[in-house]
Amino acid sequence: MPRKIPTTPRKLPQQDRSKVTVDAILTATARILTEEGYDKASTNRIAELAGVSIGSLYQYFPNKEALVAALAAQHTNEMVELVESKLNDLFDVPPEVAIPELVKAVIAAHAVNPMLHKVLDEEVPRVGRLKQVENPEEQINAMLRAYLERWSDVPTGSRAKGDAAKQPLRDRLKPQNLDLTVFILGRTVESLCHAAVIEHPELLSDGQLEQEITNLLLSYLLEKTS
Repeated sequence: MPRKIPTTPRKLPQQDRSKVTVDAILTATARILTEEGYDKASTNRIAELAGVSIGSLYQYFPNKEALVAALAAQHTNEMVELVESKLNDLFDVPPEVAIPELVKAVIAAHAVNPMLHKVLDEEVPRVGRLKQVENPEEQINAMLRAYLERWSDVPTGSRAKGDAAKQPLRDRLKPQNLDLTVFILGRTVESLCHAAVIEHPELLSDGQLEQEITNLLLSYLLEKTS
């Protein structure tokens, strides 16, 4: 049976000085990963680039895998916080308003250090905790579920204004299976935004792709109002 590689930090920084040290180590890890790839990212090279001793690095991280796991978690948190900050005020607006903002937020989240995102997605081995922390889709799905559950109970005429208010969302939703709906919406927006930012950033220059993704999600989610 293969030995399980630890991917958790030895300890977390408590004082400002130790936090600066850990930030320098993670910044150096990100730089080597994006410029040279996972295989070239040794703990010795990371410590040298960070300007710390290898002993200082090992105080916090037992190996390269734990370093990359911490970096992936940090990157995911940055992405999720960006999406949350843009969507927190949208729970009281109808999907016609919320979905375009969701698409914008997810695109913006993927644009946070896209080269690092690409390396974490394509090069880093799927070992233990890494597979979980590098993907923000679970958190985005949780926000989608909370939004749909909230709006499924909206009575006619409340919150929304205009034509969308004349019919409660629970009667306008095409899909009937909430779990499946959240999965399809989350996977669609995540996959398309990821591919656009990483593989075809030129498609984002005029906003057309953003609009097409929005149209796709709304046409799947909602019945047309007359």
